[in-house]
Parts: sequence; C-alpha cells; structure tokens
Amino acid sequence: MGSYIAIFAVIWIVALAAGWAVMNAFRSAEADKMKSRLLGTQQRSGKKKTAKKGPALLERDESTGQLVMRLLRKFRYHDRAQELIEQAGLKWRAARLAHACLALFLLGFLVGWYGIPGYRWTAIPLGLAAAALPVVHLLRLRMKRIRKFEEQFPDSLEFVARSMRAGHAFSVSLEMIHREFQEPLAGEFRRTFEEHNLGLPLETALQNLAKRVPSMDVHFFVSAVLLQRRTGGNLAEILDKLASLIRERFKLRGKIRAISAHGRMTGVALTCIPLAVALLMFYVNPDYVRFFFTDPTGQIMAIAAAVLQVIGYLIIKKIVTIEV
Repeated sequence: MGSYIAIFAVIWIVALAAGWAVMNAFRSAEADKMKSRLLGTQQRSGKKKTAKKGPALLERDESTGQLVMRLLRKFRYHDRAQELIEQAGLKWRAARLAHACLALFLLGFLVGWYGIPGYRWTAIPLGLAAAALPVVHLLRLRMKRIRKFEEQFPDSLEFVARSMRAGHAFSVSLEMIHREFQEPLAGEFRRTFEEHNLGLPLETALQNLAKRVPSMDVHFFVSAVLLQRRTGGNLAEILDKLASLIRERFKLRGKIRAISAHGRMTGVALTCIPLAVALLMFYVNPDYVRFFFTDPTGQIMAIAAAVLQVIGYLIIKKIVTIEV
C-alpha cells in the first residue's frame, strides 16, 4: 500500500510541476490580453467580434486547480475555504489550500509508513494531523488579524464621526481611513470604498466588510449605518456612542480574561502532565510504554486516553470561555 501511495505522490507532484510550467508559459500572453482589454484595444479575428465579458477587475482567475475546485464545490467547501482565506488576509485560492493539505497528508503518511516501520498504524493519524496544519495556520492568522482590527476599530469610528462633523461625506470618510490607519483596518475600509466607488451599493459593500471581518463590533457598525440611512438620524453621534460601547466591552473582556486565567492554566497543565509523564516513561521504562503501541489492547487504551484527554480539555476551555 505504501508503494502505491508513493507512486501516486510522485505522479501528483509531476502533474503539478507540469501545470505550473504551462501556466508560466501563458502568463505573459494573458497579461497582454488583459492589458488590451483594459485599454480597449482588443483584437478581432476577421469580421467576427469577440464577445465582451464583465469587468476584468471583478473576475476571479480560476484557470488553475480546476479538478480540485470542482471537488470543493461538489462537497460545498469552496466558498467556506475562500471566505476563511479572505478573513486571514491572504491571497491564496481554495485550490492552493486543498493542494497544501493533500501534500502534507501524503508527506505525513509516508513518514508514518516508512519512517516508523513497527508502528505503521500511525501513518493515517500523522497524515491527518499534517493535513490540518494549513487550516490551523489560517485560523491563527484569522484570529490575530481580527483581534488587531478590533483594537483599531474604535479609533476609526471616532475618526469617521469627526470627519463627518467637518463636512465630509460618509464614503469619503471611509476612504480617508486608509491614509490615517494601519493594516488590516486600512485595507479593509479601502476595499469597501473602492467597491462602492466602482458602482456597488453602499449597503452591499458594508455587508461584504462584515463577511470579511466576522466581528460583532463590525456587525453593530454595519447595522447602525444601514439603519441610519433608512430612518435618518445623527450618524456621527451614533458612531461616537458605538466607539464608547466597544471600549467598555474591551475593558470587561480584559477583566474576564484576568479572572479566568487560573482556569485556563489549569486546563493547559492537566493536558500537558500526561504527555510529559509519557515522554518520561519512554526513557525510564520503555518496555512498559511499548505495551501501548504493540499490543492491540494497549493501542485501544492509548486511543481512548487521548480522546478523553481532548474531550476534557475542550470542556475546560468551554467553561472558562465567556463571550462578551
């Protein structure tokens, strides 16, 4: 079985390399074609006019990874993966994420199959753990980016309120945020302004902002702006009050994290102690630990212990996690 996996991995890597080479060969031609489209100098074959498509800036390049993207759409994972990538602030495609997960799965499987001959049953768990690394990396980047966005968000709301009191329009205030603030807040508001400036309704542009930044504060902001546009009112005053509310939430969240720090440390300690004891037993009494890897009963006991350990950690994390 391992030899078939190795052959499949080699064929898959060769196919990816060939596709990459072909795409690089045609990249310059595609760039010239796009430039001629933007400049309005498209060539026509004979007397037959080429059919015009929508604006090129709004289209997505899906020329790579067609097979993987079909599978992702079939299992309804494409939109979720692309949304996660956008929330993490990366310029990946869903096909690239799928390729990375598949490559790491094959690498982990081969390491478990050939690197640990006596424990080949660990090949699939190692492959699954390696395949989850890109997704875990995206989730960490997403959380870090959203947290940094939320730290800058109250100041940006007050900036928009002051800008509107000075006589600027709301859309112009969004564009000014790009020059006054840092990433990721500046880039998100600039994208919102450009979407609206290119013809997208402001309501749709703000809703897209709420999708890219899944934060409760952003949802409050979008709801307040949309409600004010429909019913009227002083938007600058609403934004000032919303900024004050967000700062109070930050203070309350900090107090809760300080109070629940003991519970989080307890959960980490209870999770790490069994792992440390297992590693210590490998050096002190390896024959005793080998029972959990060679004997079928020991393997079942080890898997059950790992599952119960994970369940216990998740329960403790759920207890100490308090949403504000």
